[in-house]
Amino acid sequence: MRIAVVTGAGSGIGRSVALALSEAGWGLALAGRRAEPLQETAALAPGPCLAVPTDVTSPDGVAALFSRAVDEFGRVDLLFNNAGTFAGGGVPVEDLEYATWRAAVDTNLTGAFLCAQAAFRVMREQSPRGGRIINNGSISAHVPRPDSIAYTATKHAVTGLTKSLSLDGRKYDIACGQIDIGNAATEMTARMQTGVRQANGELAAEPVMAASDVAALVVQMSGLPLSANVQFATVMATAMPYVGRG
Repeated sequence: MRIAVVTGAGSGIGRSVALALSEAGWGLALAGRRAEPLQETAALAPGPCLAVPTDVTSPDGVAALFSRAVDEFGRVDLLFNNAGTFAGGGVPVEDLEYATWRAAVDTNLTGAFLCAQAAFRVMREQSPRGGRIINNGSISAHVPRPDSIAYTATKHAVTGLTKSLSLDGRKYDIACGQIDIGNAATEMTARMQTGVRQANGELAAEPVMAASDVAALVVQMSGLPLSANVQFATVMATAMPYVGRG
């Protein structure tokens, strides 16, 4: 059985991806800040699940997550690096609190790095060696929304993280790719359907897609042999204002 670690697995895209992987036969180590939502995800999954409440900004917490996964399943074949926050969204750059900026960096960038580092340490030593990391980027890894400097900067940084991991992972048979998601219907994007500010200052509702559409793509990427890699993939609501945004 192949084993996946999914962060941010208690809700939204993380939960959808976890359930789709479980249905595809993967064993899961589910990570998130709160125990109860993780247990709810585990209860919905048809296959074996380990729920590990984890703060991805904590090196010790991340190390414990991967240690639990290896103790339970013996190996890790996939990390879906999904935990993230939209901290500072809607706040003009001149009014953004330092603590809010730091919260976005700590979760979206440092958390992704810590989880990837822990995955490298496991994947390079296990037998058979190697594995796959899929980072959750964003449409904002390419273009910003108004007043989203913290989120946008961290998601651009995730792209650099993905490229470096992809290069450095070659010698360990570790593949790393990124999925950039636009307007999946989750709690975080509920406002898209009621109206969000556009680059011209107007409020406009935006189309969304099902989170299960994202999950289907992650399952497809995860099913490739380690000799093949989807380096970057964009999945988005077809009619959302991305191409031509601004």
